[in-house]
Amino acid sequence: MGIPVDCKRLIEVDFPIVDVSRHSAREKSIRQGHPGTLHLWWARRPLAACRAVLLALLLPDPCDARCSEEFTQRAKKVLAWLTEPVKTNEELRKALLKFISDFSNWDFAFDETFIKTARSLLSAAHGEDPPFAVDPFAGGGSIPLEALRLGCDVFASDLNPIACYILKIMLQDLPRQGPPFFKELKHIGSKTLEIATSELSQLYPPDLDDSTPIAYLWARTVRCEAPNCGAEIPLVRSFWLCKKAKRRRAIRYTIERRAGLIPRIDLDIFQPKEISEVSRGTVRRARATCPSCKALLPPDRVRAQLREQRGGADVIFDKEHRRVGGARLLAVVVLRQAQKGRAYRLPTNRDYDAIWKAEETLKKISASNAEDLLSIVPDESLPPHGTLGFRVQLYGMSRWGDLFTSRQKLALVELVRAIGIIWRSNNPATRNVAEILGSTIGKRADYGSSLTKWHLTFEKTTDTFGRQALPMTWDFVEPSPLGDTSGSFGAGLNAVLAACETVTKGIYGPGEIQLADACKSPLPDHTCSVWFTDPPYYDAVPYADLSDFFFVWLKRAMPGHPLLHDPFDSKNALTPKREEIVQDEVKMVDGQPKDRVFFQSKMAEAFSEGRRILRDDGIGCVVFAHKTTEGWEALLSGIITGGWVITASWPIATERPERLRSQQSAALATSVHLVCRPRLSDATVGDWAEVLRELPPRVGTWMDRLQAEGVRGADLIFASIGPALEIFSRHSKVETAEGREVGLPEFLEKVWEVVGKAALSQVLGAGGGQILDDAALALEEDARLTALFLWTLQTTDGRTIENSGPPQEDEDEEMSDDAGEDGSGRRKKKGYRLVYDIVRRFAQPLGIHLDAWEGKIIEIEKGSVRLLPLEEREKYLFGAQAIEDAVGNILEPTNRGIQLKLVPETEAHHGGKREPGASGEARKITQVTGEQTTLDLVHTAMMLQSAGQTVALREFLAEEMGRGPRFLRLANALSALYPKDGEEKRLLDAVLLASRSS
Repeated sequence: MGIPVDCKRLIEVDFPIVDVSRHSAREKSIRQGHPGTLHLWWARRPLAACRAVLLALLLPDPCDARCSEEFTQRAKKVLAWLTEPVKTNEELRKALLKFISDFSNWDFAFDETFIKTARSLLSAAHGEDPPFAVDPFAGGGSIPLEALRLGCDVFASDLNPIACYILKIMLQDLPRQGPPFFKELKHIGSKTLEIATSELSQLYPPDLDDSTPIAYLWARTVRCEAPNCGAEIPLVRSFWLCKKAKRRRAIRYTIERRAGLIPRIDLDIFQPKEISEVSRGTVRRARATCPSCKALLPPDRVRAQLREQRGGADVIFDKEHRRVGGARLLAVVVLRQAQKGRAYRLPTNRDYDAIWKAEETLKKISASNAEDLLSIVPDESLPPHGTLGFRVQLYGMSRWGDLFTSRQKLALVELVRAIGIIWRSNNPATRNVAEILGSTIGKRADYGSSLTKWHLTFEKTTDTFGRQALPMTWDFVEPSPLGDTSGSFGAGLNAVLAACETVTKGIYGPGEIQLADACKSPLPDHTCSVWFTDPPYYDAVPYADLSDFFFVWLKRAMPGHPLLHDPFDSKNALTPKREEIVQDEVKMVDGQPKDRVFFQSKMAEAFSEGRRILRDDGIGCVVFAHKTTEGWEALLSGIITGGWVITASWPIATERPERLRSQQSAALATSVHLVCRPRLSDATVGDWAEVLRELPPRVGTWMDRLQAEGVRGADLIFASIGPALEIFSRHSKVETAEGREVGLPEFLEKVWEVVGKAALSQVLGAGGGQILDDAALALEEDARLTALFLWTLQTTDGRTIENSGPPQEDEDEEMSDDAGEDGSGRRKKKGYRLVYDIVRRFAQPLGIHLDAWEGKIIEIEKGSVRLLPLEEREKYLFGAQAIEDAVGNILEPTNRGIQLKLVPETEAHHGGKREPGASGEARKITQVTGEQTTLDLVHTAMMLQSAGQTVALREFLAEEMGRGPRFLRLANALSALYPKDGEEKRLLDAVLLASRSS
């Protein structure tokens, strides 16, 4: 029994994207016990989406004529456990989709009834032999874990040792051991932590009043190089300690000046009543400001001084053990027995004494370990500067051990030693315990490096990997490993135990995992039922380089572990890099950079392997969420070259609205799931003209469908590529009438043109899927560009992002360098931003010339385009005069009332035709040379409203109403696109209200 080759799968017909998206986004906020908290892995897929997509991939569409009667009858009986009886196949389809939707809910993920129902449905579809699911880029293991939950046989592989280490724990060790294993794991884990912390207690002493320090807040320091100063500058992003409304705490400084001595900066902790009482930070984008003399220390000098300190995270002591430089302790966070919540105190000599002891202890044990093959502290080199996501090398951090302070290194060394004792046991079960407890090393390293930050609202340590990079952090927090607060050994163990318990719920057997290259699958031909994977995101995540952060510590805890090595290069002391599929031109392979061509060709190899191992009746699915068209084109080219046909495309919202990236740019809120089938060997040659005829209705229908489901903006653009590719990819190749082969880039240009026209039809034209009408095309380029820009910025969760732009990657570096007082990472420069490539792609085929609007409505920056906010357009529209002055000079009271003279009238105005109702007098408020566009006029009205010039606004609107409908058409369109709570929408709505009385 099985599904006929030509039978549609459920996912190729319909999918409950709204509900699955909601459950996937909600899952991102679930931390306690979530399998993803076992060990950090980047860009991990939500279990909800994986579970739902897998079910929809593996179930046939009951309404397909080729679907077996046996399946439909058994499925109706199975679903009767949870739903009302269904009679028709149409009702069965709806019931299956409803079940998939419900099962994606975290609350039902471990429910025995739901698990039994899902497995019974798969048995009805595939017979007694369970389907075989393969994921060659398994990463954090979300897809294979959910395949195990559904009862599939599973093969998961990855090129990365850390990924395979996580996979082994999740898919093999825990399922084999089962729930009884937890008692032993908890017991051994507690004993292990006792051993580790016993050696550290003297380095984290309690206060003399029995308060317990839980975190130490540090700042790197440099010296002011201004003449007659030389003061030590603590590099502080923000002097705030806590920003809770009822419990504000901050640091203030005073300058002590003594004749003949260098100025000294003294610190104090106080309770500010007003935000203005707290001084601004001393560093921004690697430029330091001296609190004493206010001189600026440029980035190259900040970097040079920190390079001399190897990053500056350690304290420099003199021979009498007195601090003379290096990192400075700003404050200590403590818990007091008689006080609720955190308290803050200034550092004491006892705090620095503990640091000195830690540095001396580390020197001694490092010297005693000199003859071992591995240094006690990782001395493996960081990747070269310029590698994706890395900036710390500029500041002297060249080895992995440089990312930690001496005391942090000691904490990790003791934990590594304690787990290493368990690992050296000859008992396989005990070794499994060591493997799982190794995850606590990853927890401690993540929360215990010199790149962590103090959360000002929640008053806790944030992890090193707030994003998928290792940027520089000026001030950092060192959590105590003692106790069970954030960043401690105890907190790490509790998180690991909770995750382990969740992993085994509903998992009744192990999967197979292997350290393998996706381009060289170890599986034989035609073996798997479903090939479902989440491949690398082009140039978005440097997985191998980032994972070395954990790898260097884990291999010291578990020497000889079969997964913790590079199987392709025995001389490589770190994770495999040569075979990794990534676009990172710093890296070379056979003398060639890992550029787009490399990524595209390797992806094609991986997809060819997937095509080879898939059964004839099998199905594939590829997840992708990259925000650039280059990344998408490289992936799609790999899929098509690899022998696949895209048959469906479903965007699933997998990100929380408040995620970091969404606050900075139009990052995708959805992950697009491209459903694929093997292309037939006898596929026809497609006719280019016929493909172009099919494209607009196919894309238009799909966009209407997705918009009805709530998909918006950039998410909608990329989700529409999949259906368009169905037309193109089903052919062996596509040719013009002259016999010229049409490549994928040329086809995708047409896709972007169709998507852009459909979007403009909706917001400026007739809508309803129609081609752009003449009225929409008549609107000038700047109006079309603005409308498309705002439309693209809309998000699937119903917002429009008003942001301060993405972090600049050429300057230093971390988002918090551009932070405001709250350290939020937001820059002061207002406006909306999109990736330049996206703007160029939709503008070019619609005849919009970006360069022509530079400085007028947009600002082109490195890698992005910023839509100028209204206030920045005032100078362009009114010249040097403020709008109040311009209006005041022109409004002239007469016996005939008030006459308003506005923008210059030209024959070219409004498309080159002078329209009825135009004033014969000079319209002089706007001083731009040349014709005035409809967008200029709308913005002028908004500025008049903002300036309170109600009389001028009424006169202006009365004149524009007589000119034709374009002003109102554009104004209404922009009102629908601006953020609901934004200032620009408020002004425009007021203008529209005033227009009704004009």
